[in-house]
Amino acid sequence: MEPSPRALKFIPSILLPIYGWRHDKAGAKYPDSEMSFRQTINATQASDRGFSVKIDRMERKVSITFDQSKISARHSVWYKGVLEKGGGHFEHYPYWGFDDLFHKAGTKLHNCFFVRAESKVSDRKEFFLFNEILMLKTFSLDKFISAIETGDVYIDFDARTGHNHGTKFRIKDKKVSELYAESIII
Repeated sequence: MEPSPRALKFIPSILLPIYGWRHDKAGAKYPDSEMSFRQTINATQASDRGFSVKIDRMERKVSITFDQSKISARHSVWYKGVLEKGGGHFEHYPYWGFDDLFHKAGTKLHNCFFVRAESKVSDRKEFFLFNEILMLKTFSLDKFISAIETGDVYIDFDARTGHNHGTKFRIKDKKVSELYAESIII
């Protein structure tokens, strides 16, 4: 789910052209001008490029922040380019409202099954051993927001000039059941 304000088209119009970097396959698989913005961030620590997640319970939103003091020295050339393109601070912070997140997650995760399995490849075929099936009932917005605050939920940006693969919220698989009012082992 892309962040608000949606009218700004924040990913393709700001994050990618200003904060993006040359794609590692630019000039080979992709055009020489191909840019990439790929970040996995959470609320407990800033990424090595200075991005992190902030929860504002009063305003009921999850925001992306940028703090140049958190940028690793190995990205100093990248940051110089960000400044040359007019970046270095956000005029408008991208965010997701709690209600929007709950609606989106609720349509996909309200009641579901979570399957844990081991896999192995034998004779070029993949086999699965299903170890556990959980029936998950009643997705909880409050538990989801708390999991973002504790760093158990990550936000993944996966955009490049030629294609935006979207923004995703990811959670550690051992924590999935904690987002629900009820978790039943089947």
